[in-house]
Amino acid sequence: MEPQVTIIGAGLGGLTLASVLHRHGIDATIYELEASPTAREQGSILDMHEESGQLALRKAGLFEAFRTLVIPAGDEMRVLDKAGTVCWEDSGDDTRPEVERGALRQILLQSLPDHCIHWGSKVRSVVKLEEGRHQVTLVSGETFTAALLIGADGAWSKVRPLVSDAQPIYSGISFMETHLLEASIRHPEIAALVGRGSMFALADEKGLMTHCDGNDRITVYIALKTPESWAAASGIDVRDPEATRRHLLNHFPDWNDQLRALIAESETELIPRPIYALPIGHRWERIPGVTLLGDAAHLMSPFAGEGANLAMLDGAELAEALLANPDNVETALDSYEAALFPRSEAAASEAQRNLMISFQPDAPQGMLDLMTQYASQKG
Repeated sequence: MEPQVTIIGAGLGGLTLASVLHRHGIDATIYELEASPTAREQGSILDMHEESGQLALRKAGLFEAFRTLVIPAGDEMRVLDKAGTVCWEDSGDDTRPEVERGALRQILLQSLPDHCIHWGSKVRSVVKLEEGRHQVTLVSGETFTAALLIGADGAWSKVRPLVSDAQPIYSGISFMETHLLEASIRHPEIAALVGRGSMFALADEKGLMTHCDGNDRITVYIALKTPESWAAASGIDVRDPEATRRHLLNHFPDWNDQLRALIAESETELIPRPIYALPIGHRWERIPGVTLLGDAAHLMSPFAGEGANLAMLDGAELAEALLANPDNVETALDSYEAALFPRSEAAASEAQRNLMISFQPDAPQGMLDLMTQYASQKG
């Protein structure tokens, strides 16, 4: 008997799960809190890893469509110090090609029938019933029962409490996100400094990080080691961009002028993004009829580049486990979680290590050492 699959969350992981199932003739129903596919910008650039994100796209039959989205030279990388000196540079080798998150999400959406996604469906609560079933109540008041419930609903998952008491923990690092538009024309010196891919300028336990989005836009992340509520405590009101920029520039007084210009010349709103992570090694006992994937299962910092990749691999592998065990959902979930837990623990450990070395007093030395190690392993 085919499992009835209910997915909470239409992010990359949930969509990959539904796409692989649909490719093999099994429909899933997705409930997504956003009002439509275009309700908000989906974030910026992702590097797709061969062993995870790219593999998931192959399993969904979407690899060729993905290749049409790849941003030329998007996998280039530079590491700078605060004087603007390029300390390390990699021209990329296309093993981790970069794509826009929104475009990637779109090809996943296009692989699914419209009726399978219920937009504007925010979950209020989930209650355990008998025989592995769960009752889901939406903010709208609608209630339904799920035979198999998948929490693909991100960092603050409403499904996670069914299997785990774990909550995301603040990392001690906060980002402020902003952008430079038409960079090659309006900001040519900055564009030349940061390069065509990703750039990390690190020193003094803080950083300025960028990547080019393929449409001549530079996304900027201003990273500071701060208390969790630093913005409010500092009197920062992001509705006043000029005042916010001045406040942020005060944190980088002796940095290179072109690096400081990433803040001073930014042209869009400034969005606070405190960095949270679930405890490394997060796992749970097998609870009938429910499991998690992506950030709901293993939220980690972005310093391993694994979040979206693992979410998509989670989705693809969960789909294959269900397909391989159509008459025994619990066996499928056991198999899926047995691979999920050690894989996500290794990635979360890497992400935590990379975050810590990026904001040490001697930065960027730790990252330079890490890049040298990676290069020797490739060689």
